[in-house]
Amino acid sequence: MSSNAPTPLIAVVDYGAGNLRSVAKALEDLDFRVLVTDEAADLNKADGVVFPGQGIAGPCMVRLRSAGMDSALQDLIARDTPFFGVCLGQQLLFERTEEGDAECLGILPGECIRFSHDLTVPHMGWNDVTFTRDHPAVVNIPPNYQFYFVHSYHVRPASEDMNLGITDYGGPFASVVARDKLIATQFHPEKSGRPGLALYRDFFNWAI
Repeated sequence: MSSNAPTPLIAVVDYGAGNLRSVAKALEDLDFRVLVTDEAADLNKADGVVFPGQGIAGPCMVRLRSAGMDSALQDLIARDTPFFGVCLGQQLLFERTEEGDAECLGILPGECIRFSHDLTVPHMGWNDVTFTRDHPAVVNIPPNYQFYFVHSYHVRPASEDMNLGITDYGGPFASVVARDKLIATQFHPEKSGRPGLALYRDFFNWAI
């Protein structure tokens, strides 16, 4: 992003899945302009999109489809619009989820599965993320920093080439995926302190 460019507008997708205000506040604190919207047409006005979420996959997909948000999200990602998915907003990018055996957006190949080990589910609290390759969004993340998770399901990409971050909870899972100008995290950057905010900042400053 050029230093002379106007302040980017980031659209935060509202599909009734909660946690919108904390995401919007984090982006505002980073000096982005923010539009929280449940209107598909608004996404085309934005320089970048954040797709957050806390909720149940099936009802959230129903709401996305009824608002035309499903096709709008598919189209903007196909156009390489900078896109950041968070938590359920990561899971719904894949083809299907075991949560209610729901069909998802199908933007990324793979599925979302429930933890099958004997550890406490949901996985809640701070945990490590090991970044597996270089990416502009993670250059300012300090080593051994932990991020904040709350989830019972996790994604299983069809190809490990999409993996950017791996976390261990009863076994390794993909906690960050990235492709082109798309990045998505299972953890909540807005609840993860300065390194979490750095992910938002560095991703959009690079991608826009």
